[in-house]
Formats: sequence, C-alpha cells, structure tokens
Amino acid sequence: MAEYYRTLYPLTRSLLFRLDPERAHNRALGGLQRLRYLVPQQVVSAPVEVMGLRFTNPVGLAAGMDKNGDYLDGLGRLGFGFIELGTVTPHPQPGNPKPRLFRLPEAQALINRMGFNNRGMAHLLTQVARRRYAGIVGINIGKQATTPLANAVNDYLSGLEQAYPLADYVTINISSPNTQGLRELQQQQVLAELLRPLKAAQTRLSDQHGRYVPLVVKVAPDLDGDAIDGIASVLLAEKMDGLIATNTTASRVGVTRLPHATETGGLSGVPLTEPATAVVARFRQRLDGQVPIIASGGVMSAADAVAKYQAGAQLVQLYTGLIYHGPILIRDIAVALERVVTRS
Repeated sequence: MAEYYRTLYPLTRSLLFRLDPERAHNRALGGLQRLRYLVPQQVVSAPVEVMGLRFTNPVGLAAGMDKNGDYLDGLGRLGFGFIELGTVTPHPQPGNPKPRLFRLPEAQALINRMGFNNRGMAHLLTQVARRRYAGIVGINIGKQATTPLANAVNDYLSGLEQAYPLADYVTINISSPNTQGLRELQQQQVLAELLRPLKAAQTRLSDQHGRYVPLVVKVAPDLDGDAIDGIASVLLAEKMDGLIATNTTASRVGVTRLPHATETGGLSGVPLTEPATAVVARFRQRLDGQVPIIASGGVMSAADAVAKYQAGAQLVQLYTGLIYHGPILIRDIAVALERVVTRS
C-alpha cells in the first residue's frame, strides 16, 4: 500500500485537479470514507506523549479538511497519529460564497476563504460518537460569523461545553483570516479576557466529567515579534495546554504573479513553510518549554517536519501537503521524526 501511495497518488491527484477544488475535496473524502474498510491500516508506531495524551505518532491532520467529522474513520486509515476536526461553530453556517478554494500548483499552494462552513456542533459530535478511529481526536472551535467580536467568548464557551465530553483536546481558533475581525482576538489584552473564562470552564468541566481535556490556541503566521511575545505571555499566565502555530497567511510573498494569487483568503503550502517555522522558533524561545507547540503550516515534506521539530514543535499537522503529496507523506514524516528523536 505504501508503494501505491508513492507511485499512483500522482495519477489520482492529476484526475482530482481537473475538478473544481471544493468538488474534488468532497469527492476524494467521500470516496475514502466509503472505501475505508478496504484501505489497509497504515500507522507508523512512533509514540509520543504531549499534553498528557499519548499519540501513536506525532503526525496529525490539521483542522479544515474534515470540518464535520464526516470522514473521520476514512482519514484515520491513512496513518495519522491524531486528527483535528472543525473548525466547528455552535450552530450550522454556510460559510462564504463559492468559489472559495483555489489551487496554485506552481507553488504547491492553496488559497481558501471557506469561512467556517460547517453543520454545527451537534452534527459533529454525533459523528465523533460513532467513530471507530482509535487515535487522538481534537475538536477545533470558532465563533459564528454573525456573533459580534465582543460576544465571541460566548460562542467559544458553548463550543467547549459541548465538545468537552468527546474531545481529546479542544482548539480555540482565533486566527482564521476568513471570519471578519477574528484575528483581533490575538491582541494581548483581548486574548487574556477570552482565555480566562475558557480556562475556568475547563476546570469546572474537568470536575464534572472526571477527565482533563487540554485547551490549545491556534495563532496566525502574520505576527511580528512583539505580538508573539504578548501572546506567549498570555498563554503562560493562563496556563494553556498547547499552541498550534500556524494558521494560513494573508501574505502573498512568493506567489504574486501566479493565477489566483489575488483571491482573498488564507494562503497555505510551500510559501508558508519558512514563515511558519520562524513563528514556531520564536514561540519556543518565549514559552521556554512550558507550553507544547504543534506545528502546522507548510509541512510539505519530511524535511519540513524535521525543521519544525528542531525549531521547537513536538507534533506536526498536515493539510496542503497531503493534497499535493498524498498519504505517503504521513508515513515519511513519522519515520523521519522517529529517527531524529531517537538520535537526540
């Protein structure tokens, strides 16, 4: 099966790339889910413990690919050590108008402005409750597009309350560029005011359910040094359990002359690799090992994943790399990281 992924996935990709990107996305995941029991399990055992959770290997699926948990078991067959679902909002919402997903194949990149399109928390939790996938499952929560920023905490509290019983960890997404004003929640004082009640709710829910579910914050790559330092100080002060660095970028460096480069949305893929790694490195310096880092953004090869590990990440997540290189990338990264960890 590994040889299939390595040699035949390029053909599969070429066929999918003839379709509209969002249509191809849905068809590929739908097919994977329907055929999930015909796909041999491809899990590399390279266990790591992060945030008090035991991961089969350190390679995860980033949020955004399976927003509703509809494809959890199919994706789980590909060998991920963990899968992050969402972003999900308390209630269903359609997201932004189509088209809202664009390929930039010359740069191995994507631009998306999906806008938290999802079927709501109740649907996602129904899917999670039915899962057979035995790996770690994170649930990424966001605010409704219609909720004023001043009331965003209410949506996050609702999402946390609902997700807590079934999630292995919960991610607070404050960094999507596709929900108006959302990134303002990354401002130091605003972030502290958002996280404080969420942390208090976590303590209450831990007592109520008899289990501790880590809280993780996902940030943007478009942060200067002062902003990173401010966020880091809040994460430490509020005793957050983890950080995901990073979401997609609003920058167009490296793609300005390519078709679709002027489309509004977040850019992912190769152009994000180095900037996201630099953000990981800066956070490692400021967090001093007290808050684990999950690297997401531009993980397009095993070498990229190793660079993120060396910059300070304990786990990595894929999205665009999976689209361009296929499931073999999961195995290659898991093997490469195991070797690095063994040598260190």
